[in-house]
Amino acid sequence: MSDYLALLLGVVFAGAGGELFVRGAVGLARWLRISPGIIGATVAAFATSSPELSVAISSALAGDPAIALGDGLGSNVVNVALILGAVLLISGIHAPRQSVKRDFPVALLVPVVTAALVVDGELSRIDGSLMLGMFLAWISATVIEARRQHSAAGQVLGEHKRGLAIAACVVGLAFLVSAGILIVRGAKGIAVDFGIDEFIVGATVVAIGTSAPELATSIVAKLRGHDEVGLGTILGSNIFNGLFIISVAAVIHPIAVAWREILIALVFGVVSLAFTIPPASGYIERRRGIALLMLYTAYLGVLFRWRTA
Repeated sequence: MSDYLALLLGVVFAGAGGELFVRGAVGLARWLRISPGIIGATVAAFATSSPELSVAISSALAGDPAIALGDGLGSNVVNVALILGAVLLISGIHAPRQSVKRDFPVALLVPVVTAALVVDGELSRIDGSLMLGMFLAWISATVIEARRQHSAAGQVLGEHKRGLAIAACVVGLAFLVSAGILIVRGAKGIAVDFGIDEFIVGATVVAIGTSAPELATSIVAKLRGHDEVGLGTILGSNIFNGLFIISVAAVIHPIAVAWREILIALVFGVVSLAFTIPPASGYIERRRGIALLMLYTAYLGVLFRWRTA
């Protein structure tokens, strides 16, 4: 299969998978009587982060786990600055109070913890284990909240039949995972053909490719009026990338870290999230989308300038 065909199929699969998964996830949340945002922050986030997990495991087993670190950090910038920025351009987003309290602080903490652990120039197996412990604590808190919400959920649009909701979720996830794999394969192959630097390929092309499922899920959720699913997917995916995927790579193979390489992604990751923290009303305005896209453009500019300096 040619790289261009793989890229095209990946885009098609991402659109179809996003539509199916959002319908299934919202219907499943209604059946389970929990917030669709929790479905987004857990099930959707894990599924849409599967391409990053695949890259992390394969690169770590090959003895080059730095690719996983670059992809994970780069994907987090893409998720917020590019994807959330694009979603906000459609219209503003209402952030659920639970998400603001549960997910935003953890997502902001991830790059800070990463920076603290790699200050010695290595992300060791012990560091990876500590990050895994933090991830388990967050996922446990999310599950506990889901159980508390197992009471009254509002009427939402989605697959109202349990079997159809589960089927839509499973098929949608399969399409999203396949989309990520196809887009990464196609985009990376095209970039290499044009002679683009490997680090830039990882931090931009591969990061955007592995974030394609988040993009599809978030835009479809926005268009169908389920802001909480899209926002939950983006924040949850960042937490999965930072605390689970990178830590898995580190546990498999310690990661030697060049501070100059990761500093750009860490700084822009924190700044991007800071731009999206909602006010007391919980409404993230459309104009922040423009600011986020400008921030992502600045990120690319700094990254390319540094690599060519």
